[in-house]
Amino acid sequence: SHYIASAVRACRNAIEFNSIPSIRRLVPGGYENLRLDVVLAVPAKYRDSLDLSKVGDVFPYGSVRFQIQDGGMIAPSGIAIERLGDTNDDMVIVCAAVTVGH
Repeated sequence: SHYIASAVRACRNAIEFNSIPSIRRLVPGGYENLRLDVVLAVPAKYRDSLDLSKVGDVFPYGSVRFQIQDGGMIAPSGIAIERLGDTNDDMVIVCAAVTVGH
């Protein structure tokens, strides 16, 4: 599940410092018609088990469409903590790109 947290963090980082207060003027129908295209670069080892519904919860508005591609990175963290759900010492990096449209 640490790989899901990596994807969530990547999406949060992609939108964290962005604000479009005039979205109702820019997008016909406002937030209800907002469309988000999210590209996630995920290590192949974790691609199939990624829970996109949890990742999608990051976005407070609009409908989200995901495209998943191979990418990101796995590096050894040097430690696995079983009580935290770790099954190995993989440190998983996921990259995200988010575009907004209607």
